Amino acid sequence: MLIIICPLVLAQAPETFEEAKSLGERILIGLPEALKKPWQEALVVWERMLGWFKNFWRSYISPWLKIIWQKIYSLLGKEVEKRKPEIQEEFEKEKQEMKGEIPKIGKSLWQRFKELIE
Repeated sequence: MLIIICPLVLAQAPETFEEAKSLGERILIGLPEALKKPWQEALVVWERMLGWFKNFWRSYISPWLKIIWQKIYSLLGKEVEKRKPEIQEEFEKEKQEMKGEIPKIGKSLWQRFKELIE
């Protein structure tokens, strides 16, 4: 195709600025129309590829991932239920410690503030 186009371009090579301007304008006007059909064909191909991928995902990948997630969830769920009393106990201990430490922190902040003022 390049062999056919090159002689045509060379045969129509503009000799003046006006001819070059005219040729450039014709190319610019024709370019959107020339790109329109390949672009539309590419969109059709991409839509088909997307449809194929969605079908493949729904048919094979999604069920496989659901099975894996259910296995992981059942294992983790059992482990969480087993450790739940320990976690609640530890949480209560931490809560009691925080209740004891907060007044000390408050007092020390107030004391620091008083020291800055004095």
